[in-house]
Amino acid sequence: MKKLIGIVALSLLAAGCKTSPTGRTQIALYSPQKMNEMGVASFAQMKEQQAIETDKNTNAYVRCIADKLIAQLPTQYANQDWEVVVFKEDSANAFALPGGKIGVHTGLLKVAKDQHQLAAVMGHEVGHVIAEHANERVSQNSLLQFGLQASDVALQMGNVEYRQAIMQGLGVGAQVGVALPFSRSHESEADVIGLDLMAKAGFEPTGSVKLWENMNKLSGERPAEFLSTHPAPDTRMQTLNSKIPEAETLKRSAWKKGLKPECK
Repeated sequence: MKKLIGIVALSLLAAGCKTSPTGRTQIALYSPQKMNEMGVASFAQMKEQQAIETDKNTNAYVRCIADKLIAQLPTQYANQDWEVVVFKEDSANAFALPGGKIGVHTGLLKVAKDQHQLAAVMGHEVGHVIAEHANERVSQNSLLQFGLQASDVALQMGNVEYRQAIMQGLGVGAQVGVALPFSRSHESEADVIGLDLMAKAGFEPTGSVKLWENMNKLSGERPAEFLSTHPAPDTRMQTLNSKIPEAETLKRSAWKKGLKPECK
């Protein structure tokens, strides 16, 4: 049984190994087509369940920023027909899904004070898509479930005492030791990808740091970074600040090409 489990696990890992845009090794077990189907279906459901902002100026502003960012994506993504929807939602949030879907909450427009700050958030969210983080997250969850089920079978076959207590420990260990840090690595990677993307589009890279300064002011009590799915704002700002010089070079290059956004 252990040998069979090992063979199956290794086969899955070998088939799904990829490299992210930043050079990080990742596991992606699902095809792009399957992930696009999931993204499109999820977005359609959101549009049915949530109120949509119809103000023309608001939509034009958000679409303007989205178009500038999309133009800088790798060809396979830039050529997609992207749908951008502004949802009437007070939370300061945005998201992007496989299949060319971007959602922005109206609450975010109160925190992202200008086009550069909003571009930082939208670039970050699109960064999740081009880095295939959704695929990685779904694949990781599948592997975790497979591993826990396989362990449960092995413990049952061995008639191990306190099996339920051990399984609960494995679940906690998997969540804290694998799932949460994995999510933080996604967020940090999307920050870097988003920063480069907004700079290539001609937006001010410093807007990313200012955005997180605003977010930090709004944040209440947060769990310790060790038990959080997101890096602490101070950690994010430190990482972004270290990347600003490179991003400024990309921005100046964009300006020379005439790429200087004026989304209002």
